[in-house]
Amino acid sequence: MLFLIPAYLSENSPLDYFAPSIKEYILKTDYFFVENEKTARKVIKFFAPEKKQADLKLFLLDKYSERKDLQEAQLLMKNGQDFGLLSEAGLPCIADPGNLMVKWCHENSVKVIPINGPSSIILALISSGFNGQEFTFHGYLPIDKSEKKAKIKWLENQVNSTGYSQIFMETPYRNNPLFEDLCKTLSPQIKLCIAANINDPENEFIKTLTIKEWQKSKPELHKIPAIFVLGK
Repeated sequence: MLFLIPAYLSENSPLDYFAPSIKEYILKTDYFFVENEKTARKVIKFFAPEKKQADLKLFLLDKYSERKDLQEAQLLMKNGQDFGLLSEAGLPCIADPGNLMVKWCHENSVKVIPINGPSSIILALISSGFNGQEFTFHGYLPIDKSEKKAKIKWLENQVNSTGYSQIFMETPYRNNPLFEDLCKTLSPQIKLCIAANINDPENEFIKTLTIKEWQKSKPELHKIPAIFVLGK
C-alpha cells in the first residue's frame, strides 16, 4: 500500500492539530518517498518521535524524478512492501511531485490510502471570503517580469469574467517582490487575500483587502510561506 502522509505547514503547529492516524501510518513502515530528506526526517520525528531514524529507508521523489529513478522502490512495492509518501508541507500531490508514484500505483494495482491533513491552498481559500465553489490553483507565477505581469492581468480578467477565485504562490524569498508587482499591476478595486504562516498559532497572518487598501498596508512576507488568492 502507499500511504499519502500530510506534513505540517508550520513547525510551530501543536500536535493536537493533527489526526492520530498520521502517527499510526508512519509507524507502519520504514519506507518513504520524500521530496527532501532533511525535512522528511523532521516531519517523521514530529509525529512519531519514537520512530528510529536509522531504520528509515528514504527514496527521493522530487520535480526532477523520472520513473526509471524509482524502479528499486517500485520493485519493493510489487513484492508487498508498504510505502509512505511525504510532502514538504501539507498534503502530498498538491503543488508536489508525488502524483508520479500515485499514478504508478493505480497502474499496478497498489492500494493508495490518503490520510487527512492540512492543505495551505484550501485553508487560504476558505479563509479568503471568496468563491469556494469555483476556483483554480496556478502554482507559481512566471519569473520573467513581462510574463509575470501578463499572467497577473490574465488572473484578474479571469476573476472578473468567470467569478472563479484564482490561487497562486511564490517561493518565500520572492514574496515581497510579488506583492509589489500585484499592487502595481492589478486594478485598485480587485480583492487580494494573503494567507501567510498558516497553522502557526503565534504568527499566522490571513487578510483580504482591495489592492487600493493593500497599497497603504504593506505586509512583511520575506521568507514566509504564503498563499495568494484573487477574488470577488
